[in-house]
Amino acid sequence: MSTSLTTRRFLKTGAALAVALVLAACGKKEEAAPAAAASAPAETPPARVYVVGTDAAYAPFESQNEKGEIVGFDIDVVSAVAQKAGIQVKFVNTPWEGMFNTVAQGDRDLLVSAITITDERKQTMDFSAPYFDAQQLIAVKEDSKVAKFEDLKKLKVGVQTGTTGDEVVTKLIGKDSTAIKRFESTPLALKELESGGVDAVVADNGVVIHYVANNAGSKFKTVSDTTFTPEQYGIVVKKGNAELLEKINKGLADIKADGTYDKIYASWFGAAPAAAAASK
Repeated sequence: MSTSLTTRRFLKTGAALAVALVLAACGKKEEAAPAAAASAPAETPPARVYVVGTDAAYAPFESQNEKGEIVGFDIDVVSAVAQKAGIQVKFVNTPWEGMFNTVAQGDRDLLVSAITITDERKQTMDFSAPYFDAQQLIAVKEDSKVAKFEDLKKLKVGVQTGTTGDEVVTKLIGKDSTAIKRFESTPLALKELESGGVDAVVADNGVVIHYVANNAGSKFKTVSDTTFTPEQYGIVVKKGNAELLEKINKGLADIKADGTYDKIYASWFGAAPAAAAASK
């Protein structure tokens, strides 16, 4: 009887010691955990990449090269602006028709696509300071008798849907006129002029001049008109996004101040802005 009691006491004592050791070991691990966590390096969140929508069918402002890369004057300008602003950007080919909705819905952070600043557009989106001066220009066949904008009243005219060229021709000929042929891009309208489907095309001067210069076989000429209102292009951000707009405007001012803008302009148009304007 006494031996049995002694044995039980021993077993109880041994079990208690074992439990104590286990608890002590657990306690040590719990104490070490915070130290390990404290020594782990903090993860740096990835830098935000701003998505820029552009209709890459508007050379020399934006187009795709043989590798499928988006290139052009607008692309170089925004890339330089982003570098100055300390932000990262990614360009995404975005059809012109419906483009403005993408920034309103948040699918795009910025838009750059030779977008003319207008009072109507300012109601639903915000623009950066102007970065390019433009105006409408008429393209016709070399043997055309068109000498001014008014001469287009009785002709078939091609335009890109939703552009300022579309707007001025609509005012001249009439909204419901079947003489206006609308296309997804200006190059498509100019191809239609080449095939004889339209008698003239009205579009931004930079695009028309570039197309005529690079398609000598088309045998086009350009006609300017003093009634065309001077236009300016701007970079678009979502309405009310003051923080991003401030960054873009600061970057744009910086590239104009240090000569970067002039270099980009000359690389695409053959001369700095003032010289190019004087030669027109």
